[in-house]
Amino acid sequence: MTEDQRLTLVRAVHTAIYVVMAGSAFVLLYAGVTGAHGVWLWVAGGLMSVECVVFIASGMRCPLTAVAQANGAERRGVSDTFFPERLTRHTLRVFAPIIAVAALLLAARALGLGWA
Repeated sequence: MTEDQRLTLVRAVHTAIYVVMAGSAFVLLYAGVTGAHGVWLWVAGGLMSVECVVFIASGMRCPLTAVAQANGAERRGVSDTFFPERLTRHTLRVFAPIIAVAALLLAARALGLGWA
């Protein structure tokens, strides 16, 4: 496999994971706000838990970014996903509060506290 092919594969996998994780964050927030529940909530929660552990264990940086860079992403001037870099640059600042609010709302619902 050439470096170009490896980079394309890494970017495709990273983009797919990004979409799934963003969707999972919004599923958790939706469930926290509305009280909706089901198997999808447990799947989203499990995926988000794994993502948080991986992110924290990697020093608050996605390990696939390093893999993309090792395969020439920066040298070629491309992002580590198929999304524009200006969109993904603020991922932590956007999604950390969403996940935190979702977790607090879900915890409040589970404990039967307040309006939740």
